[in-house]
Amino acid sequence: MIYEIREYTTVPGRMPALVTRFKDHTLGLFEKHGMECVFISLTELGDNGNNELVYMMKFDSYQEMADKWAGFMADPEWVKVKTASEADGPIVAKLSRRVLNPGPFA
Repeated sequence: MIYEIREYTTVPGRMPALVTRFKDHTLGLFEKHGMECVFISLTELGDNGNNELVYMMKFDSYQEMADKWAGFMADPEWVKVKTASEADGPIVAKLSRRVLNPGPFA
């Protein structure tokens, strides 16, 4: 089991567009592709406070993670949603990610 943490720093003023995209489309597409989002939140205090969305995904292996992200990114519905949501300009200024392996502590 591995966990992937993704942190999206938005372009100033674009957080509402990112939240809408996640709520109305992205989370459903994750489900469609068998991807489990175990946590999602906005950063309220600390670096990038009020300008960052953070979420955690759970995968059985690195290969599963790579395969599921590839399927998600290639999905025509995702391409359409991403394009439409960025009609007024980019939403994400920076994406940071890390993969955690709790294996040694299991």
